[in-house]
Amino acid sequence: PVTAGSIVVPLGHVIGNEKWRGSELAQRLQGKVRLIFEDALGLVDFHLPNRTCILLISEADMVAGDEFKRRLVKFRNASSLRGIVIVEKTPISDQYFLGVQKLVVLELGMVLLPVANQGEASQLIIQLVSFCVREQSRDRGSKPFAGRQRARPAEPAVLQALQRIPGVGRTKALLLLQRFGSIHRLCNAGTPQLEPAVGPTAAQQIYAF
Repeated sequence: PVTAGSIVVPLGHVIGNEKWRGSELAQRLQGKVRLIFEDALGLVDFHLPNRTCILLISEADMVAGDEFKRRLVKFRNASSLRGIVIVEKTPISDQYFLGVQKLVVLELGMVLLPVANQGEASQLIIQLVSFCVREQSRDRGSKPFAGRQRARPAEPAVLQALQRIPGVGRTKALLLLQRFGSIHRLCNAGTPQLEPAVGPTAAQQIYAF
């Protein structure tokens, strides 16, 4: 079952699937965000405050077989969810990655973000939660990240400009601005700098554009 639609996540919080309790990922999130565990999240691994849900495909998931693919399709078909798929791309799972990338990006039309390990996955989740806080605080006129000039990444004109790049939707545009802070810095980035934010395929498209 997909139970995500009715869940409201307060700013600065993450609701995690009970199965991640005690994991390295959960330990790295502790103290950075307010992490609450629930055992009835269905397909979803993590809920973020802006109705974004994360499905995390681990190295073990990819090696074990095709069950994770069925989860992905169900996840995509839950129309109330805005989903991001995080995939552990390791030396062991690398042989499966291109197939997963094709399914997620080309067939299901979802955002896929590769990470090397659970530590990187936790950093990504923390960044996404920070985005939610910044967007909400900007709307209220406050500055929770005073001194960081990157605290206003979501200007509508800038977002619209980035979304004209082939393959870049709102989520990827936000991730790019989170990482680079301005279009000027983004324009000077090479594919190695772009890949951690959006993956190799999108990085090449952005760099070419």
